[in-house]
Order: sequence, then C-alpha cells, then structure tokens
Amino acid sequence: MITMKINRVDYNNNNTPVLYDREIGGFAHDVIEDYKPNLLREPGMIRFEHFLESYLGVTLMFKDIYNPDPDKKILGAVAFRGGTLKVFDRENMRVSNMLVKENTVIIDNFVMEPGREGLAMFTGLHEGGHLMIHPKVYKIYEEENNNINKKRLPPIVYCRRDTVENFGGSRSLKTAKSWMEHHADCFAASLAMPNATFIPFVNQLMREYDVWKGHIVLNQDDDLDILAKDLLPERITEVYGVSKRAALIKLKKSGFVVDS
Repeated sequence: MITMKINRVDYNNNNTPVLYDREIGGFAHDVIEDYKPNLLREPGMIRFEHFLESYLGVTLMFKDIYNPDPDKKILGAVAFRGGTLKVFDRENMRVSNMLVKENTVIIDNFVMEPGREGLAMFTGLHEGGHLMIHPKVYKIYEEENNNINKKRLPPIVYCRRDTVENFGGSRSLKTAKSWMEHHADCFAASLAMPNATFIPFVNQLMREYDVWKGHIVLNQDDDLDILAKDLLPERITEVYGVSKRAALIKLKKSGFVVDS
C-alpha cells in the first residue's frame, strides 16, 4: 500500500492537509496503479469492500449507526483509534454502545439497501479517503496533544449525507472538518471514476450523441439538458457503478457539463 506525501498542513487547524483537488486526483491515480492498474486502462467498477479490506487492511462493518438527529443522516464512520460507537440494536429495539478497534470502517445499513449501490460504493471509498489522507491528523496529532495537554481529537469520524457525493466545489468550505470531508470525497470520486478512463469514455459518449463542442451548457436546449442530466449519468452509472448524482457532479467538474 502506498502512502500520501503531505507537503503543506494547517498547523492552526489540527495539522489538516492543505491540498488541491488535482493533488488528490493524482494520489488516487497512484493508488489505483498500485491496487488494480487495469482500472486505469478500461472503464470499470471498483469493488469498495475488496479495496478497503484487502488493500487498506481495515475491518469493515455494517451497522445501524445511531444518530439522534434524523435530518443529518450518518452514512459511514471510520475509527482512527479504538472507541465506542452508538448503534441501534434492532433485535432488542434499543440503542447500545459497541466497541470498535483502530482502523475500522463502519457503513450504515441504510446505504446498503437495494437501489443505493452507488451511494454505498462512494461512502466506502470516502471513508477510505480519510484513512489514506488524514491519519496524521487523528493519530500523530493526538500524541502531540497528549504531550501539551490539548483537547484530544475524537477517535471516530462520522460522515453525514451532506458530505458524501458532494465533491463539486470548495468555495463554501470554512472549517478543517469541512476541508477533510472534501478531501475524502474527492478521493472517492477519483477512485470510482479515474480521469484516465473517465475523460476518454465521456468523449466517446458525446460523439455517440452527436455533441461535438466538447461540453453541454445547461438551460440552452431541452434535449441537451436531458442528455446531460439523465442519459450521460445513466451510461456512467452502468459502467462505473456510481450514482447518477455522483456522475453528474463529475461531469460538471470535468467540464463536460456547464451551468449557464
């Protein structure tokens, strides 16, 4: 397994890495080259469970993660250190505490339901992004904190619905936490839809649909809007296994679909 070299960190915010999206994409490319290089040659679907367990060596669990706020659904979590996770025990119909060990990824059962396969993949890869990009934030920094009596960082990081499949832009990011969620989501997108295959594949699709400008500007033509919002994402979903939401964000981020 390769590791990411972090050249810049924000010392005032938990040593949060300072990264451009292109750096994350380049790292994801190197990870795929090390893990399954064929995914850089032919468009295809990455198996997130195999990636997490076999490549990252994590313990993967599927649970009903408890969250008292139903409007902020927790899709996944990652334990950088051993800790306690609140889960809903369906058998006994109660909330209980479960001990989880270091390097554990927990996926909420909600995303594993039929019809959410793309979201499940993205959530798993998102948690993997945290483990690969942010270990020094939650491990080494915590050791430094212990030496200088600063507040310890939480051992388990929870990822909510609004942070997964939301890699489109960074202008609204204000906190270290929001930046780290963006890092993890960019990593997930780059693993699921690597530019090495995604860009040629979409260029081919555009030619098939007789679009020769190289991009579609939304709200200019109804037929092109359907192509951009529905047909292209559906074709991408069939090949890469991502959701239509993630596919459309990637199309926009890659410049194939442009807001008017």
